Amino acid sequence: MGAVGAEQVEEAVAHCVAALGAVTDRDWEKVRAGRLEWSCRETAVHIASDLIAYAGQIAGRAQDAYVPFEITLDGSEDGLDPADNAGALQVIATTGALLAAAVRTTPRAVRAFHPYPFRHANREGFAAMGVAEVLLHTHDIAEGMRLPYDPPAELASFVLTRIFPRVRPGPTPWQTLLWATGRGELPGREPVTQWRWSNNPVLRSERLTLEGVAPATSADLSLAGDGGYEWVGGAAAEGTREGAGIMVKQYEEGVFHPEWGMYVLVRREDDRAVGAMGFHGVPDGDGRVEIGYDLVEGARGHGYATEALRTLSAWALAQDGVRTVTAVVERENVPSQNVVTRAGFTRVAQDGGQYTYELRG
Repeated sequence: MGAVGAEQVEEAVAHCVAALGAVTDRDWEKVRAGRLEWSCRETAVHIASDLIAYAGQIAGRAQDAYVPFEITLDGSEDGLDPADNAGALQVIATTGALLAAAVRTTPRAVRAFHPYPFRHANREGFAAMGVAEVLLHTHDIAEGMRLPYDPPAELASFVLTRIFPRVRPGPTPWQTLLWATGRGELPGREPVTQWRWSNNPVLRSERLTLEGVAPATSADLSLAGDGGYEWVGGAAAEGTREGAGIMVKQYEEGVFHPEWGMYVLVRREDDRAVGAMGFHGVPDGDGRVEIGYDLVEGARGHGYATEALRTLSAWALAQDGVRTVTAVVERENVPSQNVVTRAGFTRVAQDGGQYTYELRG
């Protein structure tokens, strides 16, 4: 499995350097960057600082806070003269290359500290955040300089489908990203005044990591892709693909909530996916949420489903307002009935060929 995100970082940085390279002869210190309070110069420094910070997080495997360092843009050996605008772009290009290299060389399962919202991100998440910083702040500088800037739609889509999972797709990815970050308008939608991106949620059980899927992962799985995982048996189960399709529809309708979506179950001993488990949607008005799951055939019989179900159900019942987790199992599916029973669920109803089980908080 290749490291997704490195090429996108490189492409975003290349477009930034090309766009802003046309105005290096202007005074960036005296021009405000779009709607920001920073000058264009300060914003350029911010881009470079974020790129190297993200590279440092995943390269250093930081777990509890940001790695405590910062960069300055100096142009001489004694460090007294600040770099000129061309030098600032050189630093952006260099820090972007460092982030891309860190993404390529970081194992898939590694996560490092980032505060929003689950206090961690993987290599793809850091790549998406890096691309977002480059695209948005290049836009800010270009706006201040009255310079045209229209990055590739694929880069904006890369950001939206990984760290803006609750933003309903709009007319174009770039317009949607600008709107989602308070930089533009979309017909029929209220202006955005506060925003925050979101990396995917992750839970841990004794042997498994439950990785919440982003819209990009859901889309790939629904189209018979691997979603970026190495699966036991070579491919995801059909139920996982169907569940991913439901997640895609929710994203397109603007009702995707990553923490109440699907989680891929990854065996930590070898970083291979054994199945998926997730919720059918957010809890209803009575505090009930339904859960479903599917394991690949080669991973059944090892207690993975029971282990994951206990973990995900306990997490759900710990959330505000959630009182009951339900599971609906086919009458003929005795192994699945055994899974929910071992996880503490109680059968409460039968409707035709289906049994309904509940776990109450």
